Amino acid sequence: MSQAGLPGDGGDMITSLAARTSHRRDVLIATGLLLLALIPSAAGAFRVGEIASGAPTTAGNARFMEVPLPVVLHIIAALVYAGIGAFQFLPGLRSRRIGWHRFAGRYLLIPAGATVALSGLWMTAFYDVRPIDGLALQLSRYVVGVLMLAFLVLGVLAVLRRDIDAHRGWMIRAYALAMGAGTQVLTSAPFALLFGTPDEFWRLLQMDAGWMINIVVAEIIIHRGRRPAERVA
Repeated sequence: MSQAGLPGDGGDMITSLAARTSHRRDVLIATGLLLLALIPSAAGAFRVGEIASGAPTTAGNARFMEVPLPVVLHIIAALVYAGIGAFQFLPGLRSRRIGWHRFAGRYLLIPAGATVALSGLWMTAFYDVRPIDGLALQLSRYVVGVLMLAFLVLGVLAVLRRDIDAHRGWMIRAYALAMGAGTQVLTSAPFALLFGTPDEFWRLLQMDAGWMINIVVAEIIIHRGRRPAERVA
């Protein structure tokens, strides 16, 4: 009887080990994404508080104080998108809570992501920019905003035709672009600490590097998540 129970016990141990491994992986992914969003989220919360409290207008915040709605929408949508989105990419949670995954994607993340992209495009077009934010950086922001919108639309179209792998890929790409603000802290902070405020060229390089790093990482994740046959193709 004891020997007959061994296979079952071994199977339970393997299942338990796999569950713990999946849980640890989910925790690491969520923690990393939330930490990446922490600094820009804190800065955004400060900006909303500044607008809500009617803080004095300065050269740095004049454009936001005069026309606050776009930046407030952008910040709130980005907080929702970054925070909830961090849990959409957890394999263990997604498999256990597919209903929540679909609800959050349909009613929270797609609207929030579209708001982030559209408000970002509006601010790029109509807000005054700092002298170091030259034309090249403005063009980069237009490209990122349009691409993020396109990736969201392609992700929705993919899931409607039940192409889950393509849906996953487009959603990862859109999220990677949105999280560029977090990576840009890492690409710009060391320079600022060592050399102070950058000029127009270095500002462009630091900002574009944040988006490019995220896109490269996203493509690696997408490639590793594909089935073997798809990788060969």
